[in-house]
Amino acid sequence: MEQAAQELWIRRRAREDVLSYAQAIEIPGKPAGEDPDTEFFEPIESTMAQHHRLILETMERVSNTPHGRAMFFMPPGSAKSTYASVVFPSRYLGAEKNRKVILASYGDDLARKMGRRTRSIIKQKRFKGIYGCELTTESSAAQEFSLTNGSEYIATGILGGVTGNRANGIIIDDPVKGREQADSPTIRDKTWDAYNDDLKTRLIPGGWVVIIQTRWHEDDLAGRILPEDWKGESGPIMCRDGNVWEVVCLQARCEVQNDPLGRKIGEYLWPQWFSEKHWAQFESNVRTWASLYQQLPRPLEGTLFKVENMLVDGAPVPWPQRCDYVFAVMDSALKAGDKNDGTGVTYFARNRHIGHKLIILDWDITQIESDLIAEWFPNVMSRVEELARLCGARMGSAGSFVEDKGSGITLLQRAARSGWPAQAIDSKLTSMSKDARGTGVSDFVHHGDVKISEHAYNKIVEYKGRSQNHFLSQFFGYRLGIPNQADDLYDTGVYGIAIGLGDSDGL
Repeated sequence: MEQAAQELWIRRRAREDVLSYAQAIEIPGKPAGEDPDTEFFEPIESTMAQHHRLILETMERVSNTPHGRAMFFMPPGSAKSTYASVVFPSRYLGAEKNRKVILASYGDDLARKMGRRTRSIIKQKRFKGIYGCELTTESSAAQEFSLTNGSEYIATGILGGVTGNRANGIIIDDPVKGREQADSPTIRDKTWDAYNDDLKTRLIPGGWVVIIQTRWHEDDLAGRILPEDWKGESGPIMCRDGNVWEVVCLQARCEVQNDPLGRKIGEYLWPQWFSEKHWAQFESNVRTWASLYQQLPRPLEGTLFKVENMLVDGAPVPWPQRCDYVFAVMDSALKAGDKNDGTGVTYFARNRHIGHKLIILDWDITQIESDLIAEWFPNVMSRVEELARLCGARMGSAGSFVEDKGSGITLLQRAARSGWPAQAIDSKLTSMSKDARGTGVSDFVHHGDVKISEHAYNKIVEYKGRSQNHFLSQFFGYRLGIPNQADDLYDTGVYGIAIGLGDSDGL
């Protein structure tokens, strides 16, 4: 009797709440055996994580909203399809009569696999106990089946066409197969046309659409819908198709301020399942990391930054008359006694509320033995204080940030003894590769959040026998994947942008 009462309670909770439903059923994982068409699946190996709950709750809300729209962007392996394209459709079809869902993917095979897993849930005894319905005997194929409550499900390749079928909701999961398809303008155009002409036209009035994908290309399906200036934000976003889309963008390594899971900058996704070592193996490939893992694909170009993005009407900006604070970033020669590696410093003005968010005020570079950097450091501190006065910094100087490596360690120790305002750059930044750091802040530059001052833009300094603007040369000339570049001022520029704009608290 007690066991029967417990079962009734589980069923009631499952009908009332999508998360309780997901906990009540057996979620199918990988096929049990070598046969890809098997009807049997092993249970998933992981428990439901926070981002899985977010997927289910968002889909529940969007599917109950007239003209509801949602996009989910997550890295490979995050089990987004399991919850969005397998668990949720089974609940949606069972919960009400005569509902119809179309699931589309890049190919028929993947769509059929999704359908087979969804169907395996509907076959479970508990599913029938929860909703009082089951598969019909007349229509029970993996790619197309019906329930005894009148609901119907169709799975298809996105380019295969679904004419003649109508749907309350459309789920598009992985519209792109891989890099080759993503880089093909022809395939991107065909996918876009299929979405507009074949899929959307199947919606009943007020129907909903959900896109689940890893971002492969800036011009992929989601990229053509999102605003042109989108840079990883989540939440309700008015898009170019005139609809408000609920966007859930979960980067492998959080680099945005409004992360849907509330993660801090630098925190990785799903640490209970993936270690940082797992993510590290992908971070070295800049294009792959930016697109598949950070959901911010960029055109394949040699350089990260374009100088025109730091200008206003083609010209640098004057020093601000008011700002919040001024700070410096130093990159010192790494080895004791080393005078071949340069020591660079870049100065920034930060303003949270009015004017330009971050302005590069000044820079300097010198060739000095690392043992003597501590003697040069007071000049940097004096310059920060001077710039704070000249720029009307209401909070004054925030001091200098130094990489906690090599001679930087000695400098920080000397600063601590002398009472100088210097602090180590966060290890989460210094542990990243130069390419990965630059890619991580490239959106700030791309969208005009960083400007360069007239002084910094026009400055000429002799260094290693060359008189030129070394900041412009190093920062805008830095090329991805090229070792042993002159990059001291690239480093200070990237660190400064990350420190000034990459954290919700500013510093």
